Amino acid sequence: MQPLKKRLETLQGQLADAATSLKLDQKSVQIQEIEQALSLPDAWNDPSESTTRAKQLSDLKTIISPWQNIIEQTTSLVEMLSIADESMLAEIESQTKTLEVEYQKQRKDLLFDGPYDDHDAVLRLSAGAGGVDAMDWTGMLLRMYTRWAEKSGIKAELIEQSSGEEAGIKSATLSLSGPFAFGKLRSEHGVHRLVRLSPFNSDNLRQTSFALVEVLPEIDTPDEVVVDEKDLKIDVYRAGGHGGQSVNTTDSAVRITHVPTNIVISIQNERSQLQNRETAMKILRSKLAQLQLEQHAESLSELKATESANWGSQIRNYVLHPYTLVKDTRTKHETGDAQGVLDGKLDEFIEAYLSQVKDDKN
Repeated sequence: MQPLKKRLETLQGQLADAATSLKLDQKSVQIQEIEQALSLPDAWNDPSESTTRAKQLSDLKTIISPWQNIIEQTTSLVEMLSIADESMLAEIESQTKTLEVEYQKQRKDLLFDGPYDDHDAVLRLSAGAGGVDAMDWTGMLLRMYTRWAEKSGIKAELIEQSSGEEAGIKSATLSLSGPFAFGKLRSEHGVHRLVRLSPFNSDNLRQTSFALVEVLPEIDTPDEVVVDEKDLKIDVYRAGGHGGQSVNTTDSAVRITHVPTNIVISIQNERSQLQNRETAMKILRSKLAQLQLEQHAESLSELKATESANWGSQIRNYVLHPYTLVKDTRTKHETGDAQGVLDGKLDEFIEAYLSQVKDDKN
């Protein structure tokens, strides 16, 4: 009985530490406040705000429910053990083992300790050196992240895409929504390099291509990252590309320049100028938040004009010829299942990166 008691005490201690680290009590209070707000008679007078609140409520419950279940079941087992006789020990031991396994599965949540890790994410892809191959590679990455999102229960929405003339895409912007979306994807921020036999080269030569992946925390509320209007230059222009007469004959496209950092965000969807401006401002706030993290700046006024996730060096290599290998240059984690990775099998790379960041902090 004593070893079993010790195991349960250890588990209780681990769960208490996890509850503190994940701020479960604060999240429970948030849930109560949101539920109370949504129950008011006029709660849905502003559908946009109410939808945002409902999504926040769902995400919070998804995060804390598994932890609450483990904590409650562990507490029950401790109480049961205090009154148990020999005939009950085998069952308590079996349930304890189940909870220990469940804790090990859930403890990956503890890796998400960054200031924006619980936010949704904005993912921006840009083709680099490599011509048509680089644009094709950027399209492959867009497919990879979309597949990963499907497998991870993350909602992916394409905000913007600029297609290549021959193949692939020049750039694309994705909004990814779900628990810890930014925390999971921040490992992908940087340059991705592909080596393969080019399908666009008549001599079928080996080609190296590059694409830039920027992962930004999605900042929905303006008061979370306050941008001074005096720092903005806003241009409107006629949207080009597909979309019909309404796109091509109205000044619906919006380009916002943040003058101090020289960040430029352009949006030209088939929507109104107002909607495009709101989307551009959301991405700008997200970009500034990411830059603030990179530069360890206390405020936006301290930010320097610099290229976020610049083209200096790649974070991951994808080799499809003369052998298959995907290797992360930071964690050294690698796999020979390149096709699996390109089909969205990214979790092992994500967890290796987050574990390394956690170890570096300790």
